[in-house]
Amino acid sequence: MRTLGNIIWFLFGGVFMGLMWWAFGLLAYISIIGIPWGRACFVMGNFSFFPFGQEPIARDELTNEKDIGTSPFGLIGNIIWFVLAGIWLAIGHILSAVACFVTIIGIPFALQHLKLAYISLAPIGKTIVPKEEAARARYGSR
Repeated sequence: MRTLGNIIWFLFGGVFMGLMWWAFGLLAYISIIGIPWGRACFVMGNFSFFPFGQEPIARDELTNEKDIGTSPFGLIGNIIWFVLAGIWLAIGHILSAVACFVTIIGIPFALQHLKLAYISLAPIGKTIVPKEEAARARYGSR
């Protein structure tokens, strides 16, 4: 089902939002100072192409170790990101979610867009892992 969901997602709109993430990533890389934002854009862009079966998680929650993206510098980076690009990507995902909510079959896709809208507000310090790995990191191996 994940594969089918990802194929339908990609063909009916996921490709556009993924390319939008990548465009912001390219702009960030061109500025040199924006490379940390660009890296986050490409990680989230790949997630935006194929979101079913994957989940975003904070890197420190996954590895139990702090890094620069999960430190106060990451918070500052997320604030700058929010103002310059995050709000625009969130608006794109919200508009896409509204379009998907119109049909009953589009509801799962709309929920994925809302998840991506939330992530687009503060992507620094997050990574994408399979759902099972995220559950193990959050709840332990019960």
